[in-house]
Amino acid sequence: MRVVVVSGGDPGHVVPAIALCLRFAAAGDTPVLLTGDRWVDAAGREGIRAATVTGLALADLRDAADLGGALHDQAAVLARALVPQLAGLKPDLVVCDVLALGASMAAELLGVPWAQLSPHPLYEPSKGLPPIGSGLAAGTGVRGRLRDAVLRAMTARSIRQGERQRAVVRQRVGLSARGPGPVVRLIATLPALEVPRPDWPANAHVVGPLMWEASRESMSPPPGTAPLVVVAPSTAWTGAAGMAEMTLEALTGLGVRAVVSTFTPAPGALPEWARSGPGRQDELLSAAAVLVCGGGHGMLVKALRAAVPVVVVPGGGDQWEMANRVARQGSGVVVRPSTVEGLRAAVTRVLGDPAFSQAAARAAASAAEVRDPVEVCRSALSLA
Repeated sequence: MRVVVVSGGDPGHVVPAIALCLRFAAAGDTPVLLTGDRWVDAAGREGIRAATVTGLALADLRDAADLGGALHDQAAVLARALVPQLAGLKPDLVVCDVLALGASMAAELLGVPWAQLSPHPLYEPSKGLPPIGSGLAAGTGVRGRLRDAVLRAMTARSIRQGERQRAVVRQRVGLSARGPGPVVRLIATLPALEVPRPDWPANAHVVGPLMWEASRESMSPPPGTAPLVVVAPSTAWTGAAGMAEMTLEALTGLGVRAVVSTFTPAPGALPEWARSGPGRQDELLSAAAVLVCGGGHGMLVKALRAAVPVVVVPGGGDQWEMANRVARQGSGVVVRPSTVEGLRAAVTRVLGDPAFSQAAARAAASAAEVRDPVEVCRSALSLA
């Protein structure tokens, strides 16, 4: 099977895309990755054929007055640019990151089946849930259900506006206002982070976190036997700023060791009990007692897969939603607003209560319930 996987260059989206390509390759299929130029060489080192595609960077739209409108305009440009590129690759299936709307339009223009890759839980609106992003659990009882209904009504206008914008853009590139949608949806999360809903799509399947290590380097933690705290600042442009510096200040005097996981070494001197720089996060987490992170889904599931509890300092986007799901599951504590005192208290609490580690282990165990994404795609393609 020839598969083209299209993803933007944000680490939270391209890392699962590369991991999926590796799964296809291991199963004997032929994947090609289309993504931002930052990741082309990295994918090539893994044996994955990759090429650059422009028009997928969310950070380019951060100043847009109407982010939804800008995203849809960006999708129209991407769709037109991708049609000849995809036609030359002759794929049997196109896998589109959930934000790569233009890629799905290009596939549809070519008559090629496409699948949607969600590198996080299913975020579609549901008649049984409060709006995604609120961080709220589903309401119970008459008052709880009424609360959710009111909140859904408050967000319905924005949802309808997005649907209208999508219809306009689809017609602009030569498609009908509404399309058939993906043949299958790959929900790349842990079942422990999903929430029950009465309207789960029939073609959506939880396939577990798709993880790949961007760094080939190893980092040695500071020497000693004190608990190791791994700090992973958010890589999203919506993430909380200054988290690493604040966390190191909060950890001072707690008798712990710390590693700040970054793509580049941090400037300035660090205390003797701390290290900073690039390194394989899976190796660091295998020795960690707690992770402090920004609430991005990729980092959270990496920690939970390693049964490591978390302290979450959420920024914007979906980080508030994810932080609250982790807290409700029992494997983490949310710190918002972020303060030195709040971080110190949260880390102390997680280190001192084994219930957090036990909940993280339960989250890790839920990975046994997922489906194989390659098998899911092959089955869907056979029915398309």
